[in-house]
Amino acid sequence: MDKKQKQAGKANDLTRRELMRTGAVTAAGLAVGGIQNAYAETDVTKTRSYNPEMKYRPLGKTGLMISSVCLGGHWKRIDKMVPGVFKGNGWLSADLNDPGFKKNRRDVVSRCIESGINYIDACTMQEVLAYAEALRGRRDAMYLGFSWYQEELRFEDYRTAKALLGTLEKGMRKAKLDYVDVWRITMHEQSGNHTYREVDEMMAALEKAKQQGKVRFTGLSSHDRKHIRQMIMLFPDIVQVVCTPYTARSKVLPKDSVFDAVKEYGVGVFGIKPFANNSLFRGDSSPDSPEAERDDRLAREAIRYILNNPSITAPIPGMINKHQVDNVVKAVKEPRELAATEAKELKEAMDEAWARLPEDYQWLKNWEYV
Repeated sequence: MDKKQKQAGKANDLTRRELMRTGAVTAAGLAVGGIQNAYAETDVTKTRSYNPEMKYRPLGKTGLMISSVCLGGHWKRIDKMVPGVFKGNGWLSADLNDPGFKKNRRDVVSRCIESGINYIDACTMQEVLAYAEALRGRRDAMYLGFSWYQEELRFEDYRTAKALLGTLEKGMRKAKLDYVDVWRITMHEQSGNHTYREVDEMMAALEKAKQQGKVRFTGLSSHDRKHIRQMIMLFPDIVQVVCTPYTARSKVLPKDSVFDAVKEYGVGVFGIKPFANNSLFRGDSSPDSPEAERDDRLAREAIRYILNNPSITAPIPGMINKHQVDNVVKAVKEPRELAATEAKELKEAMDEAWARLPEDYQWLKNWEYV
């Protein structure tokens, strides 16, 4: 290793240690002064890619300030922008080395940075690799959520702390990441089906990763509201962030809501499936779709509706072009409360969306009351 490489290695180690020190100081502040004090002391202008026209929310007790809409990792309709990019069945078959694909992802990430969007949630091997590449040379512009779900808790071979830590190390090495902002392990959608031992092993892996300085903050992805609440209460120092569904039809239960625990323990929440797997839209997301104007309006109404729940840190829609980024940013700038005509339009559109849901997404209907 030459002198420059050694200096670069030391710089990377220093950056990681400084990031972890910041996380530790934040946690200490929470223990002494409480969650609300930690929020109050956060200088939003110091957050990554701060833009005064974007609104920001605290990511639970982490101390991070996150843009109130973020970039979800999925690119389900990207073939409308990069024809022929899918090499098999489904969006995960995208050719990550396709020049058009790489340019598209970098352009979308660039527009997010310019607009003040500062978090990407990557939940698959393909997403981690694609977004790590899109962030190359500007890693400090975005917070990056990491999950390599193909080798995480959903699969039997990855239900021990040792195996999960191996997945993290492998993913970071392949993606050339020095650290991860949020490691949020993907569980079964119905995570209550995991045994307590499996959950305990997962929590041990998350805790160890923080201790090792590889991960700043930790959490999980689950669609099991009751189990999410239990895990928040049992592991309050580890479950700092949760990814879970929240659509334009979701409502908070008046009692026994998962959000009771979210608020009590200061957990950050990223809302997935904000557009009900694109069933909200009549068009196909093509730039020249005759339904584009209506679909853009509905997307903004959905984002505004979701942000009326103060316990949601941010909805995280997948976006396939710069126009979609501009559209969700516009939603953040619009009045939070929907006008009567807008609420009526959104309700009717969600009625259509519910009728259009494909068979493998019927479960979203269970997320009307949360």
